[in-house]
Amino acid sequence: MRQGSTIGVTGGNGMLGRDLTALLREAGFIPLVFDLPEHDVTNRSDIEELVKRSDTVVNCAAYTAVDKAESDIQRCRAVNATAPGLLGKAAAEAGKRVIQISTDFVFGDSGDEPMSETHSTNPLSVYGATKLEGEQNLAASSADFAIIRIQWTYGLHGPNFISKIAELARKLDSLKVVDDQIGAPTPTTEVAKAILNILRSDTTGLFHFASKGYASRFEVAKIILKELGINTPISPCSSDEFPTPAKRPRNSRFDCSKIDSILDIERPRWDDALKKFLNKAY
Repeated sequence: MRQGSTIGVTGGNGMLGRDLTALLREAGFIPLVFDLPEHDVTNRSDIEELVKRSDTVVNCAAYTAVDKAESDIQRCRAVNATAPGLLGKAAAEAGKRVIQISTDFVFGDSGDEPMSETHSTNPLSVYGATKLEGEQNLAASSADFAIIRIQWTYGLHGPNFISKIAELARKLDSLKVVDDQIGAPTPTTEVAKAILNILRSDTTGLFHFASKGYASRFEVAKIILKELGINTPISPCSSDEFPTPAKRPRNSRFDCSKIDSILDIERPRWDDALKKFLNKAY
């Protein structure tokens, strides 16, 4: 992919989309922001117009209200499952490529083994099931594609676990945070760099991307409070103590060796990246 190419970015006004479009401009590409309310990924004619105007499309658009999705199944499926299929079909017909952003929620593993791209999927929620269906629909479209599964993302341009913990810690007298969900908090700025690598290399296939290392939600929350100088007492608990409409995967450990073999950047450690972000954001 040459500099000066036009990159369509669905969900371009979202947390990842904004970091990606900024990086694309810096790298000499022309980002074409595609987002609500002007454009809708579930609208076939909108998708066809985007593909026509783009050299490659990065699909960052997603229905991410995980708990609400359990009762809003139709809309969630339209965005997460049907839209990638429509995008893939339009891209195949136009000879264009699609980069699809997916999630650790396609898994539901409770073990402690890092999961590679060949690990069996087992979504526990409507959100996870529809994101997996979106991967499958894109793969079946005959388009050239790359799928990047990401996890526990945070950034400056949207609500996330980091901002929620910081907000709650300032409001409440004490906090309980689950210690049986394990993964790697990953900045959207780093995800954007990985996407740029995939774009430049014209690579296709399925990849996992996350920060290095693993931690529980509780361990992450402890670092947030420490770095921000918040003295609110915090204690660990199990996911069973906080039942939610949608179940979360307990094991989100990614094996990222496949994407490491093609990246020209080194993935940061989760704690180093988090501290850097907190110093900048707060």
